[in-house]
Amino acid sequence: MKKRRPQKYRVQREGLLLEIEYEPNWMPGAELAHITCRSIYPTDVPLPIASSGFYQHTLSRSIVNAAGGPVDYIDVMMSAEAAE
Repeated sequence: MKKRRPQKYRVQREGLLLEIEYEPNWMPGAELAHITCRSIYPTDVPLPIASSGFYQHTLSRSIVNAAGGPVDYIDVMMSAEAAE
């Protein structure tokens, strides 16, 4: 079995350093992807999408693609939650 290697991104958002990991082929054949986002500096700071500072979700790859990729997907999710 081939070992999965997630795509990793580090982005600054509103004074936080976030780490996003994305596995576009989390479940091959099912079009499922897996995404995580955590605050790494400062550590474990609550996020609009996760009060613990850690967010994970399994979803259709097409949703992430429609948002413009994993970084844009997280940005859209955080902006939508912050607006509520």
